[in-house]
Amino acid sequence: MIDTNSRSFQTYVSPSIDRYAVILAGGEGSRLKSLTRAIAGDERPKQFCSFLNETSLLDETRKRISHSICPGNTLFSLTKSHKRFYQRPLWNVSERQMVVQPENKGTAPAILYSLMRLAQISSDSTVAFFPSDHYFSDEEAFMQTVESAFAAAEMNSASIILLGIEPEKAETSYGWIEPARSLFGDMSRSFTRVSRFWEKPTLRVAERLMRSGCLWNSFVMIGRVETFIGMYRKHLPEMYRIFAAQSTLLDTAEEPAVLDSIYGCMKETNFSSEVLEKSSDELMVMRVKDLGWCDWGEPDRVMGTLNTLGVRMEWMQSTPA
Repeated sequence: MIDTNSRSFQTYVSPSIDRYAVILAGGEGSRLKSLTRAIAGDERPKQFCSFLNETSLLDETRKRISHSICPGNTLFSLTKSHKRFYQRPLWNVSERQMVVQPENKGTAPAILYSLMRLAQISSDSTVAFFPSDHYFSDEEAFMQTVESAFAAAEMNSASIILLGIEPEKAETSYGWIEPARSLFGDMSRSFTRVSRFWEKPTLRVAERLMRSGCLWNSFVMIGRVETFIGMYRKHLPEMYRIFAAQSTLLDTAEEPAVLDSIYGCMKETNFSSEVLEKSSDELMVMRVKDLGWCDWGEPDRVMGTLNTLGVRMEWMQSTPA
């Protein structure tokens, strides 16, 4: 096997007990099924699949963030139907760290459920949300960026920090962030207020966004637990009310039945469109570049990264061109 991350890197800072992480690993990975079937031979979602070496995307994400966040402070947002796929890799994770949804109803309830769990532990803590399907060629630079975002969120508790990736091309299948005008311009790791979001623009619009200094939305977000919850109170009050009403039963024997009831009456809801895009006043974006970042949400992106690395895996022989 080929080890594309053979260098070992040290812990960047002493992990803080007041910092938490949530790895978002409850999605179905439908757009990547053609690859995951070829690799694993079953219907497992992409986060439980290994594309490089023998390490799954979930394990790569977990290992990456452990250099800044205590492993005991990392929660995993999961879906019950995937238990056969996550049970083995998370064998050494406590049940309290596994936020298991009875079914996948989109990113909005997944994130809120995780926040309600965290609020019981420490509502004044800071949390970072990490998708589990990202690739970074420079993981050390990425985690140093996360450190800077944590520091900014801790100094400005009213703001959520988004990591905006400086684009390499006019990508039409990513979400984009338009930063407000700033004296810092295109300086790396500069912070700017968010002006607006653009979701999967046309090529012509994407080219204009790129020329004007807009950024790819990585969906990596850092902020105070209570600040995130406040956005739900404002923009998804009914969803917040339902979770809050049952919050005392979370982390008890009653939790599974409570969740079945909550999710049974809930429609699928997207966090980006229903919360993030309506909260620009509370958001700041940190401009980052040179991370070698790619969202492995579609087959073309995975294959493009592997081709750039010059990697040819055995499973690629059975994958349609």
